[in-house]
Amino acid sequence: MSSVNPSAPPADEPVSSLYDTRLPPLSRWRRMQIPIIASAVIAIIRLLGPTLRFEELGMHHYRQSRARGEPVVSAFWHRCIISATWYWRNRGVVVMNTTNFDGQWTRRVIEHLGFSTAQGSSTRGGLRGLAVMARRIEEGFDSSFTIDGPRGPRYVAKPGPVMLARKTGRPIYVFHIGVERAHTLEKAWDLMAIPHPFSRAVIVSAPLILVSPDADADELKRKHAEMQAALERVRDVAESWFGLSELERVRLRTEWNAGA
Repeated sequence: MSSVNPSAPPADEPVSSLYDTRLPPLSRWRRMQIPIIASAVIAIIRLLGPTLRFEELGMHHYRQSRARGEPVVSAFWHRCIISATWYWRNRGVVVMNTTNFDGQWTRRVIEHLGFSTAQGSSTRGGLRGLAVMARRIEEGFDSSFTIDGPRGPRYVAKPGPVMLARKTGRPIYVFHIGVERAHTLEKAWDLMAIPHPFSRAVIVSAPLILVSPDADADELKRKHAEMQAALERVRDVAESWFGLSELERVRLRTEWNAGA
């Protein structure tokens, strides 16, 4: 994949950081690493993914929205990115993707697995990325944010989904995936979970969050807090799922699948 971004302005043209999606300069060694890392990650996901056994809680919220012809603005924590990438593969979901070194190899991985990308992040190129995502939503595709990425702080939601939901009139869809057996990267900022082969997994989905197209600053703040709370709740349920008694899981299945 070429490292040239044709939509970006010339390198010598001043541009606001909110719209700047030019690729940063990288050493030759770093550029050589990009395809190597991407190939390794693709291989790991393709090896592990088919062995995972998913249970769904609350997925009717998403499916009912899609049945109405309404794409969603989804948000999830970076910790479950490996299992989420496999679960949502080959659906054309557009993902906000940073232009830094990690973003460049990540872009190869997710595009290989059937996603599309909008270049930008919370610190650089974010408004340009949101504009691309808005166009893709109007074409009928879901959008997605690893909402505490690209570098944290962990479990603190950025405002991108609320802004995009206001702009497009589409609902925010929040989920988390918990895995029965996984290796946690303890030194990584996101505590990324790499599932063990043949592990069970659960994807927990919250009710949709609606943002008015004419929402003022106070409403945007409330909706951001609502999204943060929903992200925390689905995380807590998914991460604790395989440590619960079967009686408690039955109770939660009834609660989360009500209305399905």
